[in-house]
Amino acid sequence: MINHLVVLGATGDLSARYLLAALAALRAAGHIDDRFRMTGASCEDWSSEQFQHRAATQLDLHGISLPAEVRTAFAASLDYRRTDVSDSEDVAAVVSGDAPLAIYLALPPALFPTVVRSLHRAGLPSGSQIVLEKPFGEDLAGVVELNKLLADFLPERSVFRVDHFLAMTTVQNVLGSRLANRVLESLWNSTHIAEVEIIWDETLALEGRAGYYDGVGALRDMLQNHLVQLLCLVAMEPPISLGERDLRDRKLDVLHSVRPLTDEAVMRRTRRARYLPGLIADRNVPAYVDEEGVVTFLQHAASRGAPVFVHPWDMPTSPRLERWMARWLTGMPAETHLSLLAMILGGVFDRVPDSLRICFAHGGGSFAFWLGRLENAWHRRADLIATSQLPPSAYLGRFSVDSVVFDPVALRTLVDTLGADHVMLGSDYPYPLGERPVGEVLRKADFLSSAEREAIAGGNALRWVGPLPGDR
Repeated sequence: MINHLVVLGATGDLSARYLLAALAALRAAGHIDDRFRMTGASCEDWSSEQFQHRAATQLDLHGISLPAEVRTAFAASLDYRRTDVSDSEDVAAVVSGDAPLAIYLALPPALFPTVVRSLHRAGLPSGSQIVLEKPFGEDLAGVVELNKLLADFLPERSVFRVDHFLAMTTVQNVLGSRLANRVLESLWNSTHIAEVEIIWDETLALEGRAGYYDGVGALRDMLQNHLVQLLCLVAMEPPISLGERDLRDRKLDVLHSVRPLTDEAVMRRTRRARYLPGLIADRNVPAYVDEEGVVTFLQHAASRGAPVFVHPWDMPTSPRLERWMARWLTGMPAETHLSLLAMILGGVFDRVPDSLRICFAHGGGSFAFWLGRLENAWHRRADLIATSQLPPSAYLGRFSVDSVVFDPVALRTLVDTLGADHVMLGSDYPYPLGERPVGEVLRKADFLSSAEREAIAGGNALRWVGPLPGDR
């Protein structure tokens, strides 16, 4: 019988929202008694009393249906240790003792391998168990490595991989509704059901989780575990029993039949977005990029003092381009980078430093077209492009555009829109002054003044990115 639970990451959202309330509910139901103890461990420099106070506050929020005396007694029984989970000595101190214990990793998945190694070095008493909260690793290679570490550490029967979403009443009712209803189960097939939509209406914003969520994202946090599990419960054939092996095998049948998305299908069939400011119930919620702790890609680039070069992934590159621009290259299809243009002209630039510089390659005419559309929208319907404080044209100094098609008409539009100092010629840049393709298009562009020709031909790309170390 295990009577000691150690929660690594005990000050996080998972513990506050779910684990503490679940343990208090077990105590209220008589499944654990006064012999049970929980030790919370995390990097915060707290005392046990501070942790107990936080636990009591969270139980009042998320365990309000439990008797007050149970919540109070459970919170008062908690212990806390400040622990660096990457330090083997810290981990060894928090799991020391002869009695078996359960270790719950309420941590970001990137830390799992490090913690498992630390626990392995520390050594656990015989009969101990480990619990890992989804997501399990960050990619396939990481999952394979993690499973190998766990197999070398503990027998499989002592390893529990947990997806707390499966404990939700609505999720559990999917199986009950299907298997306990003979009429419904007989109709639950493709002959009678044309389409199933699985919709998750999130009622939480970041709620202080930016440190975790901004790196993991909704795709890893929700779709590839919670919602894929729900997909399996909806689409699988009835299992022979509800035993773990039978249920798992039927889920695997569904996963084997799922058609993987190609790169093209990802672009056509998926949409990615961030939420804007609004209301959830009666609460005001800020935009995602305004949440405390969120660092956007553009903010990161600006903080490094580096320009961002948006480069369509189907555009051929050359060694010269890679040499000069690889540190800032961001590949994406053309329609996506035009959407990015709409986004950053639609308000993001109100929230990033003035030092940000961004260049759009491919299709200078498209840049001018979108700029005109957005400018009109801003003056007529500001709500269409979020909450930008200034019109898109006010941000033109942030942009440079590469007119790769050597199209004089597009070049004229760009010069009129941005000014000659913000126009570059050729994807294989920075061209040295006088290189043939640049000279040809400039000679044909008789609409340019001599000053504009000089600005374009005078190495503006080189001035924009600055020389690389060793090239001075």
